[in-house]
Amino acid sequence: MDKKNTVKNEAFGSCESCEFYDYDEYTDSYVCAVNIDQDDIERLRYSKKTTCPYYRFYDEYKSVQKQI
Repeated sequence: MDKKNTVKNEAFGSCESCEFYDYDEYTDSYVCAVNIDQDDIERLRYSKKTTCPYYRFYDEYKSVQKQI
């Protein structure tokens, strides 16, 4: 079952610049919106890695650059 990843792990760095960091109106907070299963969420939570494997830099001008 896929669901939104609501794990808040500050060791992964700046989530604010990630493409998947999105506002959730239901919880009234920002969450990671990567669709992963519960097993992957637990692996991330207890992992010793310091970087998120799903991190993608959000470039709001990416689509504008393609139009030029």
